Parts: sequence; C-alpha cells; structure tokens
Amino acid sequence: MSVSHSSRLNKLVREQYMRLPQDGLVQVTYVWIDGSGEGVRCKSRTLDKEPKSIEDVPEWNFDGSSTAQAEGSNSDMFLVPVRMFRDPFCLDPNKLVLCEVLKYNRKPAETNLRHTCKKVMDLVKDSHPWFGMEQEYTLLGINGHPYGWPDNGFPGPQGPYYCGVGADKVYGRDIVESHYKACLYAGVKICGTNAEVMPSQWEFQVGPCEGIEMGDHLWMARFILHRVCEDFGVVATLDPKPMTGNWNGAGCHTNYSTEEMRREGGLKHIEAAIEKLSKRHDYHICVYDPRGGRDNSRRLTGHHETSNIFEFSAGVANRGASIRIPRQVGQDGYGYFEDRRPAANCDPYAVTEAIMRTTVLNETGVETKDYA
Repeated sequence: MSVSHSSRLNKLVREQYMRLPQDGLVQVTYVWIDGSGEGVRCKSRTLDKEPKSIEDVPEWNFDGSSTAQAEGSNSDMFLVPVRMFRDPFCLDPNKLVLCEVLKYNRKPAETNLRHTCKKVMDLVKDSHPWFGMEQEYTLLGINGHPYGWPDNGFPGPQGPYYCGVGADKVYGRDIVESHYKACLYAGVKICGTNAEVMPSQWEFQVGPCEGIEMGDHLWMARFILHRVCEDFGVVATLDPKPMTGNWNGAGCHTNYSTEEMRREGGLKHIEAAIEKLSKRHDYHICVYDPRGGRDNSRRLTGHHETSNIFEFSAGVANRGASIRIPRQVGQDGYGYFEDRRPAANCDPYAVTEAIMRTTVLNETGVETKDYA
C-alpha cells in the first residue's frame, strides 16, 4: 500500500508533546486558498489569550510569491480572518481561522472569490438562501493510484460500492470517520457522509448553511480532510474525473432554496428559478470548475449519473439531469432543488454567488454586474 513516509512515524511520540500545557497561550492556524484556486495553505502563530470572536484574531501576512499569488519583488499578502473554528488537531483552546487574501493594495487576490460572493450574499440576504453541498472526493495512494485498488489492475465493476459495507467493498473508512469527527469538533456544519459509486470514492455533505457561510464551511471541511489524510499518509483528490473509463466522476452537487421556496406552494418559485438557470447554462458551466468548464467536460458526458455539458435539463428524481427536483419536494409542493453540475473541485463561493445572481438578482447572459 502506497502511503507517505510521514504517516509511518511513531504517533505515540507525538502525543507526549501534544499533552504538554500551554500556560494560557493559544495556537492559531491561519488557513487560506492559494493561487491555484483549489489548494489550501496554512501557518500558525501564538496569541496571548484565547480569541472569543473573529475580531480578536489579528491580520497577518505571508509570502505570496511562494503560493502563486504575487511576484517576489512585491510578495507580502494580507491574511484577513473571516471565520473561526475549533482546532481538532491541537484541540481546545487552539483555533483554525479561515482567511481572505488581499494584495499589497488591499484589493482581493485573484483567487479570493469570497470577496464578491459576500457582496452578493449581502444584497440577497432577505431571501434567506440556504445551501447544502455534497463534496465527492477520491482517496489516492501517495503514488497517485486509487487507494485500495490492485497495483496492476482494477477492482470489480461498479455496483457493490455505493454505501457499501465490508472490506471488499469500501476502502479508507477510518479516514472518512476521522474526518467526520474532526469536522464536528471544529464546528463545521457537516451533516453526513457515504461511500460513493466508484471504489475509494467518498462523499461528505455540508449544510444547511445560509449565504456566505456555505463557502466558509466547505473550504474548512476541505482543509480538515487534507490534514486528516496527511496523518494517514494518503491523498484526497477533488479531480472531477480521476479515473478514465467506466467509472463515475466526482461532483459537488449543490442543494439550494430561498425562503419562498421552502413555504407551502414554493414549487412554483423552484420552477421559476430553474427556468432562469436554463437560460444561463453556459455562464454556470464556466464558473462551476476552476478552468472555465474544461475540468467538467471530462465528467459531464451524459453518462455515469451526469447530464451532458452542452445541454440543460431538469426533472424530478432524475440524476441524469442538470437540475434534480427531489421526489419528496415534487409531492409536497415546496422545498429545494439540486444543481448537479458543479465539479468536485469547484469554488463554493463562485457556485453559490452564480446561483444567486441568476435566480434572485435576475442577471442574464454571460456577463456579471458590479454592484459596488
């Protein structure tokens, strides 16, 4: 089994240091999105006392030339704390802090998509948008091969793995359950997990979250996933199609509703929102993965429970459609709908902002409006 060298270190030795008292000092780990728009970075500092709110955590800086976010001649970038979580690795009173990244001129970095998302969410706050995102991912060995797969072959065909139980059906459950517990401890709004259709592929769900907290909680859940995998010596990839052939890809299905959709008779508002989305399909495809749709083109083929990337479709209980209305929602006449197009490596800020621009702010076409 291909695992990292670090994972083979004696963890009992580490524990004797982790139990040492801190004498009232607090370790705060700053977390941010790097220049790829997909990776997360972190570094830690000591505070004199436990921060009780995000306002108690000071701004910091980092070398943006080492994260593909700045030139070496002007490399200092600002870390602006935006949301605080408990630290499941160093434990209380230590903290994880999610940060926005600003350039030397205090303007948002190119991959700081939270900045505009927050503006849009503030504009639409009276609609009380709720989101729940289903993050699929695949566990890989350190050699890039799916964890638990035969070294020189493939597992049996898809079928027995989805929500499977048993050593011959699921690989890496210890990692999944450790991640779940760590998210609960941290205060991330994780609400479930399950094994997926392809072996070594898993999913966790975050939500319901209102407005900007959807992106905040999913990014922190991703950070915690990568840290847990680091301890186990494996890699979690969010590649939308990590294995070619007759294997499912990985998405980040996004469940969404406004207050009027959740009320009795809300189905008409759901249908109206879907109609707006149908007229702006190309725009959404462009923002639903970090490469303007190129990543999703490998996944959205019309096969393996996906829609065709070139066509918009919607239906009740249809997992081959762009938009799925759950059967229970169709029966009740109110609730939410699921946008199945976002790729696993999407930026949740971009996805949720786009949905609000189209369904609440009534934008059309491929251009977005500046509401500054």
